[in-house]
Amino acid sequence: MNDILTSLLGFWEETGFYAFFTTPGSWKCLVMIALACVLLYLAIVKKFEPLLLMPIAFGMLLTNLPGAGLYNRAIFAEGHIDWSMLLSQGGLIDYLYLGVKLGIYPSLIFLGVGAMTDFGPLIANPKSLLLGAAAQLGIFVAFIGAKYIFGFTDQLAASIGIIGGADGPTAIYVTSKLSPENLGPIAIAAYSYMALIPVIQRPFMMLLTTRKERSIVMQQLRPVSKTERIVFPIVVTIFVALLVPSAAALVGMLMLGNLLRESGVTERLSKTAQNELCNIVTIFLGISVGATATAEALLNFRTIGILCMGIFAFIIGTVGGLLLAKLMNWLSHGKINPLIGSAGVSAVPMAARVSQVVGQKENPGNFLLMHAMGPNVAGVIGSAIAAGVFLSMIPAA
Repeated sequence: MNDILTSLLGFWEETGFYAFFTTPGSWKCLVMIALACVLLYLAIVKKFEPLLLMPIAFGMLLTNLPGAGLYNRAIFAEGHIDWSMLLSQGGLIDYLYLGVKLGIYPSLIFLGVGAMTDFGPLIANPKSLLLGAAAQLGIFVAFIGAKYIFGFTDQLAASIGIIGGADGPTAIYVTSKLSPENLGPIAIAAYSYMALIPVIQRPFMMLLTTRKERSIVMQQLRPVSKTERIVFPIVVTIFVALLVPSAAALVGMLMLGNLLRESGVTERLSKTAQNELCNIVTIFLGISVGATATAEALLNFRTIGILCMGIFAFIIGTVGGLLLAKLMNWLSHGKINPLIGSAGVSAVPMAARVSQVVGQKENPGNFLLMHAMGPNVAGVIGSAIAAGVFLSMIPAA
């Protein structure tokens, strides 16, 4: 009988329930579990970026269950991988996290994004590249604000700034290199605000444009030849890799995916990149990033600063694109609808759809989607270049 009681007691002491009652500060794990459930609710019921927010939220749930041992922060402490500890004590998510730490998952996501992206609107209207560049203003303004207002390090400030590009994989890529200990809050902020783009952008679109400007009907874009579509990703890869070598991994994979799409001879590879590969990597990326959202990483004042500067970056990016589009409209004597400037943030195609919806509300005969897609896909390239600039100028922590 004593042996049975001893065994039962030993079993009880191995459970996570026991840890909740005996571990100091275990209430923080309960808070994080509750937060993970809230994020799952937003992903499932409210459909806020569900493809990534759901794996991130579930990864957060797993990592905050006491005793599960799926993710061990000590293995990746101070930005380095303790390979001996990984081999002896590593859990499932520790091994999956290597894809984030080594920059593999974000690059593969860019491969899939490239295979799904039509650069035709950008090629047909190269001026929209300027709008994509202007919308990256939020990245650098937020970097300055995070550094000098909140006193964050250059590494964390760069990670916060890149949120303004509205490109989750890029934010994860930069943060994994410069400030890996803040990967959880950065990812949650980036994808939460991406889901709220219609809410964040619309007030500033209405504030900074007149009804007459929002009603402008733009001329139809010219047809783009197949040769242009094939040459474009090759030229962009060469130019960007030579200009900002640190951006070569992201831009190179983006353009490879697009070349698979446009070449016409690799349909199977293009479909795989768009579907199976992208979906598998998305699951691994989300769970791995969510697992970094431990109580120690999220429940502090630094996270509040990250959230504040993240939304500020989105706003400034939107404003930058709108103001340059207004200037281009004035220079073209009323031929450019300023609403397409807000699509310069690289949330494809959500930001372009917002421009379409707002423009069509003012003028039911207005179709801005294809015009807005130019700045939108230009923003993807712009955010990757901005990431390369940060990685080349700021040493890893």
